[in-house]
Amino acid sequence: MKHLPNHMMPLATALGVVPLYGDIHNHCAMSYGHGRLEDALARARLQLDFVSVTGHAAWPDMPIDVPEVAHIVDFHVKGFARLRKNWPAHFKTLQHYDDEGNFSVFPGYEIHSCAYGDQTIVYADLEPSDMQFAESPAELRENLHRAKGSRALSFPHHIGYRHGARGIDWEAFEPSLSPFVEMFSMHGCAETSESARGYLHSMGPVDGCSTMEAGLAAGHVFGIVGNTDHHSGFPGSYGHGRMGLYARGRDRAAIWSAMRERQTNALTGDNIHLLTVVGDAIQGGIIPPQADAELIIEAVGGGAIDAIDIMRNGRIWHRITPSLSPAPITPESDGFIETMLHLELGWGARGTSHRWLGEIALEDGEILRVEPRFRGAEIVSPLEGEDAEHPMPSISIAGDKIRFEVTAEANPNNVTPAMQGMALHIRTARKGRIRARLDDQEIVVPVKRLAEGALSGNLGPIDSPAYRFHALPRPHEWQWQGSVGLGEFRNGENVYVRLSQTNGQMAWTSPVFCRQESPS
Repeated sequence: MKHLPNHMMPLATALGVVPLYGDIHNHCAMSYGHGRLEDALARARLQLDFVSVTGHAAWPDMPIDVPEVAHIVDFHVKGFARLRKNWPAHFKTLQHYDDEGNFSVFPGYEIHSCAYGDQTIVYADLEPSDMQFAESPAELRENLHRAKGSRALSFPHHIGYRHGARGIDWEAFEPSLSPFVEMFSMHGCAETSESARGYLHSMGPVDGCSTMEAGLAAGHVFGIVGNTDHHSGFPGSYGHGRMGLYARGRDRAAIWSAMRERQTNALTGDNIHLLTVVGDAIQGGIIPPQADAELIIEAVGGGAIDAIDIMRNGRIWHRITPSLSPAPITPESDGFIETMLHLELGWGARGTSHRWLGEIALEDGEILRVEPRFRGAEIVSPLEGEDAEHPMPSISIAGDKIRFEVTAEANPNNVTPAMQGMALHIRTARKGRIRARLDDQEIVVPVKRLAEGALSGNLGPIDSPAYRFHALPRPHEWQWQGSVGLGEFRNGENVYVRLSQTNGQMAWTSPVFCRQESPS
């Protein structure tokens, strides 16, 4: 029920690929962080197709002689020791949660570096295997190749910090080690120097020389991904970042192959389907120069799409506004409409939380798939406090109903969302009705009402927990398919696509690169 049906992705189906969603950089108490590994994997299985729960492993150039950061050094040293102790036995837990063809689990750990930027290492297989350490990307490449061959990869994460302060060193970038870089996470967005999602962590802001834009300008070939870097045992935590990829199956081998081939996307939260093709290459691919190239796009949003930008050589080349240039995949017909029903739960008095129990059903329609949009706690370092350890959320299909149970914290301030949510891909009659039970409230909402705008309510008086049914987008507002002419696509060029939704969620494809000869 969580996957996009084939009729919504004709281009992907024709190419023999499927969109899958995961998070391969996140943390729990296996090193430093909060939450059991078992809980992290169970939460990941609720809303992801694949995961790697990352241990903090080493920091070769850690500033151990700087008194001002002694508190940071302390919890890192303790976390590294905890991971070394837990590493051999944790493979058994990973194997237990792995479900071939449905939910793939990959081992992973990370190495910090002031000089070169942090690296996340991921292994392809679940057989116990030692961690490999190094002080530079080149050394790490050699050590991993010697120990694992092609069954390991490493990628730079939170790349946007300045060089020398754990941001990426593009001069030391090793494409044979890193098929992609992590461009978005809870740290923020490092696409370009200026972004609506700037870095806010205590480590500092984005530096222009450490961005995706800078790496492309330097001529590097790489894919991009998003991950959460969540530190409280909640992989895929909504809004913190997610990774999309296009694989030729749902099994481990297909996922690993798609990673190696850079067939990846970076997402902020919604499981957006954004597939691009130039010539015979999808995102991440390399093609020779073309006299008259065409970029083909297939997009299915998690809500209404505001704009689809074609970025060529680091600059905007063309902009598509679906509401002005409609090209839906499933047009309205026969009195029925395909749309996304997004329900959010939370709000209430500061410092409180509420355990929501509910169900949703359609009176005249069907639920095609369900996308949980669950969040974890906003905690990064052990110095920031403890996780509230709310019960495990749940969501299931019972007949023609969706049933769920989830705890939502009140928003801690007026700019940080803490709501829990879910999105239902539905096919409904325009004259249909949505019937919901939220705790002890029975709510009946005409589809027509949500077509006109969002509906909100409270469980009690002002400052009580609240809910919001978002406005239902019409097909041409959340889907788009078509092509854009690129003209001559020259050696050294690149092109990628950035999608922005009206709810603030975004997606980026890995670039397609034009090279006279493929890099070795």
